[in-house]
Amino acid sequence: MAPDDGLEQDVLAAANLRAALILLGALVEGGLGHLVLAPGSRSGPLAAAAGLLQRRRALALHTAIDERSAAFFALGLGRGSGRAAAVITTSGTAVANLLPAAVEADFGTIPLLLISADRPARLKHCGANQTVNQERFLLASVRWLGEGDPAGLAAMEAASLEQLARRALAATAAGPDGPAGPVHLNLPFEEPLHAGAEALEALAQTPLAPAPPVPLARPLTAPAPIGLAGLDPRRPGLVVAGPWRGCPQAWPGFLAALRRWQQHCGWPLLADGLSGLRGIPGLASLAGYDLLAAPPAELLADQVLRLGPLPASRPLQQLLQRCGGRQLLISEGDPRRLDPLGCCPQQWCGGLEAWVEQLPPAPPQPSQANRRHAAAWQEADRDLQAWLDQQLGGGPGDGGGAPWSEPALARLLARMLPAELPLVIANSSPVRDWESFTPADGPWRPIHAFRGASGIDGTLSLACGVAEAAGRAVLLTGDLALLHDSNGWLWHHQLGGRLTVVLIDNGGGGIFEQLPIRCQPEGPLDFERLFAMPQAVDPLALAAAHGVPGRAPLGSEALERDLAWALDLPMALLLLRSDRRRDAERRRQLRRMAPVPASAP
Repeated sequence: MAPDDGLEQDVLAAANLRAALILLGALVEGGLGHLVLAPGSRSGPLAAAAGLLQRRRALALHTAIDERSAAFFALGLGRGSGRAAAVITTSGTAVANLLPAAVEADFGTIPLLLISADRPARLKHCGANQTVNQERFLLASVRWLGEGDPAGLAAMEAASLEQLARRALAATAAGPDGPAGPVHLNLPFEEPLHAGAEALEALAQTPLAPAPPVPLARPLTAPAPIGLAGLDPRRPGLVVAGPWRGCPQAWPGFLAALRRWQQHCGWPLLADGLSGLRGIPGLASLAGYDLLAAPPAELLADQVLRLGPLPASRPLQQLLQRCGGRQLLISEGDPRRLDPLGCCPQQWCGGLEAWVEQLPPAPPQPSQANRRHAAAWQEADRDLQAWLDQQLGGGPGDGGGAPWSEPALARLLARMLPAELPLVIANSSPVRDWESFTPADGPWRPIHAFRGASGIDGTLSLACGVAEAAGRAVLLTGDLALLHDSNGWLWHHQLGGRLTVVLIDNGGGGIFEQLPIRCQPEGPLDFERLFAMPQAVDPLALAAAHGVPGRAPLGSEALERDLAWALDLPMALLLLRSDRRRDAERRRQLRRMAPVPASAP
């Protein structure tokens, strides 16, 4: 439908707006609740339609000037709610900025709908301005690519638009073809793009015909039952839980199934720091395994039930390899291979709850051998946790202004942060310290970390999205990860939830201090410039420039006081300065000095 076909310009502009309104309206009818809009001209009909729908209170509309930040905010919304949020961008390089979030949504199994406006086919491959092959930018990561009519969205019938919307939204959810994840809708628009005030007023007053009731979720086809797959609950074994990647709605059933399995077999639960299983009453989880470089044979088992993706702990990975090949991996709807170690011959994607339900009746209580094995693990973990309390107790040197210890901070915050308060942990050093040094007896809280691709893209925007979905959240991050997404501070003025940012500032990339690449004394390699990359930015000043207040507490008492202050504000920053070189050496010392469980006589 080209502008020279005789139609009045305002008629075509109104047709573009009506088409966009029908498509977005069908998404809303299907359950879309949040939409994030980035600025642009080609996406003008979509923006206007989103504004009209917000005016009707049909959806929550958020705006962002940075497409990458917009996509990560939507990703946080999807992680916190279990439902896809949508992002609208204009054409060209705007679409390329969606790729980092699409990659994380793919590997993290997070529902996400990415909608891009495009030029019509007649402007493709002829040198037209801002016309690129954007339909291919996200192909490697999305579950499905949906495209509007090449002549323009206004050329599509209402039924076709509604069908396109239904299929896109359904493809973001878990189904027989794969887990939840990102979907890309690429929608061409022919000019003129912007309807006038008269058309806007007319459509604002016109009720949309409701879409026919079509189920939007993809039908789930349960995988064939797998049974015990060689596991014998009467004999000693281990449960290893990796980062949680199921949807929030599946969590209660997963937890009940895990409790049932542990009650019947008594197997020790080695819970990754991102599993969300530490600190749950009545669940015997262990946390000190990452410091056990070579556990004695008494702690090993020749059978392992693995839940979800592989934990990042290298010592735990080595333990799994020593345990042998009688291992069963159960994922929450993800059929993709999740065993890079190659020691788990069987994987089942039906979810732990369904697996436990199909098992034969279990013995009324764990066998004596299982109880002895579990007791050995519990004793080793108690000894290690008591030792860590001695090594990492206290603050940064109260009253002296000394730097904070990052391992000690992880342990302190795990106990200090309020129970059930959602926590977002940035990649690099914070997530590793949380894995290694937090106790299993801290209060339970939802843990959100984005380890699918383990990048630092969009850290602050992700946390804002989680806070928006959950109502409140805390972000624990390093300085480079926070600076990498400094545009995330812009969410402050429209954030509905509360977010407290706890920044561990070690003056650069502290994670690289743990690699054997720094010369002692400094030699030909400029470590600071090539790896650490410290930045001369005052985080408190940067936050203040965006209207976000901050404090830099010194000592555990000041941290507790300032944390209470920050949690009462819509958004606040707590700055904790540390010494990355000292902390890297401290981590090495702790690993060398960690007590080794005694072997049985």
